[in-house]
Amino acid sequence: MKVKRDVEKRRGKNALKSAVLAACAVFLCAVLSVGCGKQETVNVRVGSLKGPTSMGILFLMEKARQGETAHGYEFQMVTGADELLPLMVKGELDIALVPANVAAALYHKTEGGVAVIDINTLGVLYLVTGTTEITDVADLRGKTIYLTGKGTTPEASLRYLLQKNGFAEGDYTLEFKSEAAEVAAVLAQDSGAVGLLPQPFVTAALAQNEELKVVLDINEEWKKVQDGSGMVTGVTIVRKEFLEEHEDVVKAFLEEHRESTEGINQDVSTGASLAVKAGIVAKEPIAQKAIPLCNITCVTGEEMRQALRQYLALLADFKAELTGGSVPGEDFYYIP
Repeated sequence: MKVKRDVEKRRGKNALKSAVLAACAVFLCAVLSVGCGKQETVNVRVGSLKGPTSMGILFLMEKARQGETAHGYEFQMVTGADELLPLMVKGELDIALVPANVAAALYHKTEGGVAVIDINTLGVLYLVTGTTEITDVADLRGKTIYLTGKGTTPEASLRYLLQKNGFAEGDYTLEFKSEAAEVAAVLAQDSGAVGLLPQPFVTAALAQNEELKVVLDINEEWKKVQDGSGMVTGVTIVRKEFLEEHEDVVKAFLEEHRESTEGINQDVSTGASLAVKAGIVAKEPIAQKAIPLCNITCVTGEEMRQALRQYLALLADFKAELTGGSVPGEDFYYIP
């Protein structure tokens, strides 16, 4: 009888031990999601500007909404770069799509705390007017030009272009508005006004006012003074702390970003629908005309580094404060 009781006691202890181990295993699986058939997922916080840079991630945004991405995404779209910068500095965003020179300035402000991972848009700026006769850059002398993006790529690129064409700062006036829609409104009220607009706002402005026309393609004018090399409008940056902790996630984002840009360039109809849904463009017909003119891309690696470094060097030589004081160091460029 004693032997039987000892056996039953051992069985009871073993059963209790097994139950405790099973409970621990379930707890560890729930907490760590490791070794239990599940992979740890990371929620990526992405900020962008309402315009061409955001159009390049529209297919990715839709894919994320449907739960078809490897990691979760939180997207935040704003009208001005100044809204994104403090969020990056405070670590409230992980990835941001911003003007090229703003990325360089943020690199200096954070003491090298951000890295650029791709170029998302090339030249998208156009000069629009109504009755004013403008056939080349020289015709802008004495004019007031309405634009957005004070301290960002549009201003920097225009000032540089005018200087290369022999203009002094007193030869023209820049009047800044908070949004491209405000510039379009000025042009609608005064057909003699001159505005610098990016796509898709150019197409929208022309659709609303038949008197308006594109008189200069700034990307083409830029090529004339730079021996054929084009502009770099927008880039994608990541906080280095996030990159160091989740490099695999950043690589996954890059691949999904590339697929998204290919998607909108190949399927303009769906892209137009998504652009309206995101509030970037008011009407699908306008978006369909604008998307092919937006130069949406995803340039990475060495090609990205060479194009961006050359562009930033030109801006820094022109006015160092446009890039935060100088051209960023080599650690600014993330080469997978």
